[in-house]
Amino acid sequence: MASPKKRIKKAKKHPGPATVLAEHYANPQPTKIRITEDAEAQGNTAAAYDYWRAGSGRTQVPGIIKCFGARPDFLKQVVDFSNTVHFSAGHLTRRHKEMIASYVSFLNRCPY
Repeated sequence: MASPKKRIKKAKKHPGPATVLAEHYANPQPTKIRITEDAEAQGNTAAAYDYWRAGSGRTQVPGIIKCFGARPDFLKQVVDFSNTVHFSAGHLTRRHKEMIASYVSFLNRCPY
């Protein structure tokens, strides 16, 4: 059996996060879901975006929320569920939950 040092040397090197991130932003992949931007949101979609803004205290709607713009009824349910699961008190702080979610999106090469 090879020593731990030899096994480490034989391991395939994975590009560092900076390299992967640079490649991700240099070659963005189009989404398969139609994104409804703020400027084009109307009716129930605009109301759902405003519902998210009111609950988050933020003004710029993130892409992960915009991907539900075609289904504003479902978007409101997603916002309520997310606030309950992700942003309620628990074992992990909100900061840690956000870091995990960001890292998972990064690993999945999520454009938003």
